[in-house]
Parts: sequence; structure tokens; C-alpha cells
Amino acid sequence: MSRPRGRPSRGTGRSAPPTILLTGFEPFGGFAKNPSALIVEALDGRRIGPARVVGRILPVDLAGLDEALATAMSGLAPAAVVALGLAASEPVIRLERVALNVADFTTPDNTGAVARNAPLDPAGPDARLSRLPLEAILDDLLAAGIPARLSETAGLYLCNAAMYRLLDRVPAPTPCGFIHLPPLPEQVAAQLRDRDGRPPERGAPLASMDLALQRRAVEIALATTLATTTGRPRKRS
Repeated sequence: MSRPRGRPSRGTGRSAPPTILLTGFEPFGGFAKNPSALIVEALDGRRIGPARVVGRILPVDLAGLDEALATAMSGLAPAAVVALGLAASEPVIRLERVALNVADFTTPDNTGAVARNAPLDPAGPDARLSRLPLEAILDDLLAAGIPARLSETAGLYLCNAAMYRLLDRVPAPTPCGFIHLPPLPEQVAAQLRDRDGRPPERGAPLASMDLALQRRAVEIALATTLATTTGRPRKRS
């Protein structure tokens, strides 16, 4: 899945447009779909301002993550890198500030592996900070009427691992970071149906967000990132 649709130019004399690397994850944890993968597939090859989106879908596999990231970035010098993932209990778009140097799973990955307090890089720093313009993205999402918030950490699962490793792989000062997405309405409905209408756990949030609105949020985040990087005026919805 998730191979870029664009083809290299063939000596037309025109310089290739800048690229944005956009990653998402395959389904996991019993979900049949992952909105991050659906959005990556929808935006792959499309233009955001002057840039072309290159979409890649990553495996939910800690041991295979490094190879998958290397493959995703092969041949690219992106103007920005934005990684997406599903936060199954998150009701809004969540903009991650920090990736931690630890993996500690409450749910096995798709290979069945469970990491327990394992460093992602024994020689690496304890944490790496997002290089996305998070406050500008937050402002533009809220101005567009899309619920969003800042978050202190990306968790301890594959999303955090991808953010931590991408921030190491992507040269500074290239913008790079992670955005968590809420579940889709049909995913919440399926959980309720399987439990005869009872929530998965007492007090668990049941909010969801339509895929079209999630896609719009990602498009705004990419456009804001590019505008902030290039100094172009930001266009608000």
C-alpha cells in the first residue's frame, strides 16, 4: 500500500515541485480501518499550495518501523514531514508536542509484539520536540471550526516511535511532527454495537469525527506548515 503516484520528470526543463511526506498507519487493535491511512491514500499525489503530497502507509510493527521509514523517505528531500495516526479515544485533532524515547505498549503491535519500557534509541535523547508550527496550525484549525488541541506527548505506542525516529531522520530545520486523529463515527458505532450500546469503559469518550472533516484538518495543517516555512501569507478558511 501507499506508494507515491507521482513520477519523476523526464527532462522537461521544469524543476520538480517541492514535496510533503505524509505518513499514516495501517489498521490495528481490532479496527478494520485507520483514518490516517485513508487520508494518506486520498491526498497522495495531490497539491497543497506549491507542494505535492507523497503518501506512505507504515506498518504497526515496532521491529519493522525503521526499515519502513527508510523506504518511505527514499529518494525524497521533503519540504516538510507530517505523520498521522489514530488515537482511539481522542475526540479532537491532537497536535503532538513531544516524542519520548520509550516504547511501552498496552496493546500488541500487528506482529503480536509487546514492548515494555524499552528505549527506542539507547544512545538518543530522552525526548525530541516537534518541529511543526503547532500553535499556528491550532489557530488555523480552530478558525476553520475544527476541534483541535495541543498535546504534551504522542503516547508510548507506534505513533510515538514514528515521531521520535522521524525527528532523528529528517534533517533540521525541516518541519517534522505528528498529528493524532479521532476515530470515525462508524468505528465508535461498531464498538457500541459490540457492547449492546454500552461504552467500552466507564467514562470513555465516545466522540468521533467525520473523515471529510479530518481530511480538511490535515490539508489545513499541511498548508499552514508550508506557509510558515516559506513565509507565505496563511489563508484561513
